Amino acid sequence: MSAVLQEGPKPGEQGGIEVTRVLPGQESLLTPAALAFLAGLHRRFEGERRARLAARAVRQAQFDAGALPDFRADTAAIRNGDWRVAPIPAALQDRRVEITGPVDPKMVINALNSGANCYMADFEDSTAPTWANLLEGQRALRKAVAGTLDWMAPDGSKHYTLKPDAEQAVLLVRPRGWHLEEKHVLVDGERMSASLFDLGLFCFHNAKALAAKDRGPYFYLPKLQAMEEAALWDAVLSQVERELGLAQGQLKATVLIETLPAAFEMDEILHALKERIVGLNCGRWDYIFSYIKTFRRHRDRVLPERAQVGMTQPFLKAYSELLIKTCHRRGAHAMGGMAAQIPISGDAEANEAALARVRADKLREVTAGHDGTWVAHPALIPLARELFDAHMPEANQRHVLREDVSVSRNDLIKPSLGTITRAGFEGNVEVCVRYLAAWLDGNGCVPIHWLMEDAATAEIARTQLWQWLHFADDGREPLHLDDGTPVDYALLERALIGLPSKFSDRLRMPGASRINEAIGMLDRLTHADTLADFLTLPAYERID
Repeated sequence: MSAVLQEGPKPGEQGGIEVTRVLPGQESLLTPAALAFLAGLHRRFEGERRARLAARAVRQAQFDAGALPDFRADTAAIRNGDWRVAPIPAALQDRRVEITGPVDPKMVINALNSGANCYMADFEDSTAPTWANLLEGQRALRKAVAGTLDWMAPDGSKHYTLKPDAEQAVLLVRPRGWHLEEKHVLVDGERMSASLFDLGLFCFHNAKALAAKDRGPYFYLPKLQAMEEAALWDAVLSQVERELGLAQGQLKATVLIETLPAAFEMDEILHALKERIVGLNCGRWDYIFSYIKTFRRHRDRVLPERAQVGMTQPFLKAYSELLIKTCHRRGAHAMGGMAAQIPISGDAEANEAALARVRADKLREVTAGHDGTWVAHPALIPLARELFDAHMPEANQRHVLREDVSVSRNDLIKPSLGTITRAGFEGNVEVCVRYLAAWLDGNGCVPIHWLMEDAATAEIARTQLWQWLHFADDGREPLHLDDGTPVDYALLERALIGLPSKFSDRLRMPGASRINEAIGMLDRLTHADTLADFLTLPAYERID
């Protein structure tokens, strides 16, 4: 089914907006006025979005040919200049604990009621973008902003409602990144940018209400790679403000520094958004993924298995400390990264060991100078808050300038020491397959071995497998496991064949019916001559 809003005088004339799938009740969200607003954003910004993606491809080709990322010579004046971002709103002064998660109604209610300072409602890495999920998420957030959201358990055993506004976490929304498209909405025959769809539709329905409550709207902007991409976002947000009659600078943003190229342009990204940006965030999992992808052809910069790539690795320590120094110099928040652990039931010793790792990570963040941190599970909020309360008695610590930090290009790309174990290799295979199966089935946030896996963590596993395997692809000496076993396609085939036997709970696993499809996809992706930019791009064509 499809619905078409004709804007021109003649039926079928180019310029129509087509919604390629219709679900019950979507007309209350996708009104003619809302669709016209979205179409206006598409027509104004699609050309520049495509230009930015083309620039990414050119840059990656240079890295593949042996170039190394570096600070830009043409923007030295921005890095050396004496400027600061606009004042931060009162609602975002204290962000010591933020919780993130998908946008289904139950999650939205639990996150807003969680006791965290902020909740990032995530349309990107933890939401599988089925049309039903996207509409449900937009509807849930609209009701949450209005204060009317509730949810009843299917068996009627529990009714979830929102706490009063004053007791709720401050809402921030993360739209999908510039690289993604929304196939269910066509403008002039072209797919809409998923970024513009997510942010535009949310703003159309909620921006005025949030502005009236002095609550933004506030956003997290993902996966930027350059200041020009930040400037594009600034233009989009300014246009939204004009179209909706909001004050310029009303919409505020935090940018995730989760790509390696962006780490060399932190000042420039802040400057491009300086009238509306409130901080940068260490998006550590996507950052590791980006490091692998950037250096996919560089044998001397292969990372060890994921479990050995912690924030104490020199290249990650340099990145996080540079982010703190850069943000605080400019008057912005420096947000820490995600704790992906979830409580381990039935094993007190293992649970305490996991909590000890979270405690050490959050202590590192607050003592380094971060102004806040992320958790994936409400049970971790008290632990994170206790540490930040003890070491950050004020609302933030933007006064901690970290003038002792000096980070060079080589610090940000320093090779890491470590190994690849058989368990690490097979663990990557399992995480990829289980996550992908769940994602194809509509679930973008999946607990696997007591970690909350999302697209970013699955991407680390996927890109590591491709890189490790392709060093043996052209007759060169392969990489080896720590026991001497060659990392080759025979090893992958054995891991894939043996994988189903590990799923003793297969019938209860998220995406159980799509395990074989996921195995086939991973096999094709790892054999491909070129590393796919994002796992979610080919997978998106297989949903809905």
